[in-house]
Amino acid sequence: SPRAVLVLALALVGLWAPCVVSRQPNFIVILADDVGWGDLGANWAETKETPHLDQLAAEGTRFVDFHSAASTCSPSRASLLTGRLGVRNGVTHNFAISSLGGLPLNETTLAEVLREAGYSTGAIGKWHLGHHGRHHPNSRGFDYYFGIPYSHDMGCTDTPGYDLPPCPPCPRRGTAARVARKDCYTEVALPLFENATIVQQPVELGSLATRYAEEAARFIQRASDSGRPFFLYLALAHMHVPLSPPLPPAPGRGIYGASLSEMDALVGRIRALADSLGKGSTLLWFTGDNGPWAQKCELAGRLGPFVGAWQRQRGGSSAKQTTWEGGHRVPALAYWPGRVPAGRTSHALLSILDIFPTLVALAGAALPPSRRFDGLDVSPVLFGWSDVGHKVLLHPNSGAAGKVGEIEALRLAQYKAFYTTGGAMACDGSTGLAERHQPPLIFNLDRDIQEQEPLDVTSREYQAVLPAISRAYAQALQDIAADNVSVADYSQDPAAIPCCNAQHVGCRCHGATLDPHVEKRTPRLCL
Repeated sequence: SPRAVLVLALALVGLWAPCVVSRQPNFIVILADDVGWGDLGANWAETKETPHLDQLAAEGTRFVDFHSAASTCSPSRASLLTGRLGVRNGVTHNFAISSLGGLPLNETTLAEVLREAGYSTGAIGKWHLGHHGRHHPNSRGFDYYFGIPYSHDMGCTDTPGYDLPPCPPCPRRGTAARVARKDCYTEVALPLFENATIVQQPVELGSLATRYAEEAARFIQRASDSGRPFFLYLALAHMHVPLSPPLPPAPGRGIYGASLSEMDALVGRIRALADSLGKGSTLLWFTGDNGPWAQKCELAGRLGPFVGAWQRQRGGSSAKQTTWEGGHRVPALAYWPGRVPAGRTSHALLSILDIFPTLVALAGAALPPSRRFDGLDVSPVLFGWSDVGHKVLLHPNSGAAGKVGEIEALRLAQYKAFYTTGGAMACDGSTGLAERHQPPLIFNLDRDIQEQEPLDVTSREYQAVLPAISRAYAQALQDIAADNVSVADYSQDPAAIPCCNAQHVGCRCHGATLDPHVEKRTPRLCL
């Protein structure tokens, strides 16, 4: 009857109500660096240093099958901000301090879409998507930027922190002896930017977490005062080396544990800022760019159960830079009181790629045209209405084996297929040789989360799943080939290196104030 139809319609509207937002929500995306899946106590009982993150998990939703879009810095960040894999957006490996290019300019960032939709946009922390000219964050949709343009081990500092091998401090005089160390940047000091201005060079690493929290608070306050919704992209230095915990670590915690506690406290401060705006007004999403950097030994994070045992038996690491689970399965939490269910654990197959289309949808904006996206709008999973994510998820080569950026591993339901395997450098210095697999290695992750024993190619299970994997792989490659694909410029020029004062050794800013907000600061434009 018409009455029954009306009642049913009203009931459906009531079910849909959590997604209908009376005003555009604020978004805070916190991206940790080189963090392990097991670095959250909510994920791994052995971890005791993350009470604030564990509280977020208890009051929000924890995603346990969540993946970065690559296993190294620049490609993962490019995918977060475009919703597209590196084979589409052009960013397949890391940019250098002297890079002229960056994320291709014809790629549309999440910040550009949200700013067009009325958002105030800010990026705080590590960028690593090009810093020269129009590749700077201020030219990629961010109204405000404060941070380091690449990884904080890509420049010397006066207090180098903890790294393996340890790096020397910046030279202080033009006549100082330059000490060459492998994997250490000794010629140019690490710069700290506010928008296009270097405000400190070298960076004081010990106070960086505090500075990031202060700048986040200022950005949020300015956005709140303006009456506009905001998007804050907070890309932490934690847990990438060098580690610079604020205090000597307590016995038994170690340098990594102390740094993890510092990161956890920083996330707690940001959560408090979000809550101060009124609970329910801000979605906070925490995740990581890739897995731990195993060659850093005790300064690397915890993999949890994702140890890539098959690879480790053959040498090398199965974490960062690899396509093993430890390289790309990362912790992920969503917190949005009243909208994201509290205390929920989702097993949906999700990716950092999904952040772009999901936030665009929640903001009421439209995806950029004339391109295809690897990410999904996972609002139904976010709101607890569904626990279904990707049917197929692609894992690009990220430095350990195969041509960087190419797709030679993929996930189909509980099955993980490898057409190429290889191990990155491990703590003991070993690496795993690249191996091609035709037919592919296939693991059933439901039974073998450690990736220890691939299915026997003669087994009924292998023979049953292989055709579906082959079809999914072929369809994915065809889709990429038919797409509007970008190409990044990886050329380099020493003139592109950020330098506050080329007359001073290491580009040191002599006399530059440590506080970019005092009135007498001397601007140093560097682009």
